[in-house]
Amino acid sequence: MSWADIASELKTTLRLKTEPVAFRRLDKAQDMEKIKNVMRVKRGFTFCQVPFLVRVMGQTIGITKQDPIGDRCTRLNGLRHATEKSMQAEAQMLARTWFGSVEDALLQQRETPRVPEAEAIVVSPLSKDKFEPEIVLIYANPAQIMMFLCGLQKDKYERFQFFFIGEGACADSLAQCYLTGKPALAIPCYGERSMGQVADDEIVVAVPPQELERAISGMKKLAKIGFKYPIGFIGGLTDPTSVLAQFYPQQEKK
Repeated sequence: MSWADIASELKTTLRLKTEPVAFRRLDKAQDMEKIKNVMRVKRGFTFCQVPFLVRVMGQTIGITKQDPIGDRCTRLNGLRHATEKSMQAEAQMLARTWFGSVEDALLQQRETPRVPEAEAIVVSPLSKDKFEPEIVLIYANPAQIMMFLCGLQKDKYERFQFFFIGEGACADSLAQCYLTGKPALAIPCYGERSMGQVADDEIVVAVPPQELERAISGMKKLAKIGFKYPIGFIGGLTDPTSVLAQFYPQQEKK
C-alpha cells in the first residue's frame, strides 16, 4: 500500500480524529527543496507545536537549527548535539521547575533518548505521501492505541515497554522509537498539551513505518472476531457470561 492508503486504513479502522504524522531526518537541509510545499515557521516556536500544525492543520513543516525553534527542542530532535555543558544548563532550569534538585534534573538529561543528528527534519501528514517516513506518530485516545498495539500483537506477539521521562516527552515517543526500532508509547507532556494542543484524552505512539501494515492486518483479524474500535460495552451491572462465551468458548471437559 502507499503511505496515503495506509493513513486512510488507520483513520478508518481506528476512527482517528487527526492525521498520522510522518517524520524524517534529512542529511542536507537543501533536500527540503525536493519536497513539495514545505513550510518554514518564521516566528519563535517549539517542537511541541509542530505535530499540531501537521495532524490538525495539514501542513508540511521543515526545520533546521537555524530556525527560531527552542534550543532544547533541537537537542531532543536531532538538530543539535547535547553536550555536558548544555545538559548542565538545562538541569539548572529544570531544577527550578519540574525537578526537586539539579542532581535529579541532570539525571533526567543523561537518561533522555535523543533523535540521531541531521541537518534538517521534515514533518508531514502521512496521507500526503510526500516522502519515505522514518517514524510515524499516531495521536489517539487510549482505547484506539490499545487496539493498534493489539493489532501488532495479533500477527506477532511481543511485550511493549513504556517510558516516562517527564517534561520533554517527545523523547519517550519519537527518540525512543528511533533508538530501539520498536513502537514507543508515551504520555504527552505539559508542553505538548499547552502548546501542541494535545487533548486531555490523547496519548501517542511512535511506530517504525514498516510496522503499520502489520498493525492494520492484525486489527482486521481482530475485527472479524468482534474486537474492534469503538469498543462495545457489556456493562458493569450485567452477567457477561453469555457474551464472553461468544469469544472465549469453554473447553469441553474431559
